[in-house]
Formats: sequence, structure tokens, C-alpha cells
Amino acid sequence: MKSKLYRKILLATDDSESARKAADAALELAHLSGAKIYAVYVIDRSIYSSVPEDLEWEEAMYTRFRELGEEAVSYMEKAAKDTDLQVESVLLEGHPAEEIVNFAEKNGMDLIIIGSLGKSKVERFLIGSISEKVIRNSKVPVLVVHWKRP
Repeated sequence: MKSKLYRKILLATDDSESARKAADAALELAHLSGAKIYAVYVIDRSIYSSVPEDLEWEEAMYTRFRELGEEAVSYMEKAAKDTDLQVESVLLEGHPAEEIVNFAEKNGMDLIIIGSLGKSKVERFLIGSISEKVIRNSKVPVLVVHWKRP
């Protein structure tokens, strides 16, 4: 008997090792509950759009980040290929935490799963933490899968 608690799971991914650990958790939970997984990658244009009037460079960066996003979501598609799980790939643009939260709320997600690198307080202060911002701003429950660098 499948659970009705989680029917739609958003997996926030960036193709990092912590995101792959989160993907494994999403697969296991979806297998147990029968949920559909939405593998979401957000292209953060603010990272590279600050170079004034260098449209060629900006377009090259956008193309590369889009390729990285496609690779990131394809990991989940490949992992679920030989199962009966449904996976939908989603590429978004904007600030990652905002886009993840907005997508989850607008599309009726039951759970967000996101990886975390286990940053120190100083690292979080200096560069921020997407997972922390998602936790703070989401009305949807969030499962954070921690992964520490070896």
C-alpha cells in the first residue's frame, strides 16, 4: 500500500555530491510513497549577468549553465529509468531559493528535498545557503540531506 502523504516531491538539484545524496533520498521516498519527482535546477543569471555590455560572454555562460542544468536533472531521470517512478525535469531561471519555493507552492508539492554541504556559520554568513533560505521561506515541508566533504 502506497502512502498518500507524499504524492509530489520537488528535488532541488545542482549536480553536486550533496544533490546526488538528496536524489537518492528522493528516489527511496518516492518508491515507498508512489510519488512523482520533479527534478528542479535553477539557472542563477545573477552570477554572470553583472558584466556590462558583454552579451557574447553572458550568452556563453547561460548556455553552459543550461547544459549543467540538463546534466543535473538527467541524473534523476537515469536513476529512475529502470523503476516505475515518474520523474519530470524542470529548468527554471532566477534566484535558486526563490524559484524553488515558488515552484513548490504554485505546483502543489508535498515535499521539497534538497542537499546541503554542511557549511560552517561563517561560510553561511559570507556566501549564504540555498537550503537554509528554502527552509526559512517555504510553506512546503523541506527535507535537507546533509553531506560533509571527505
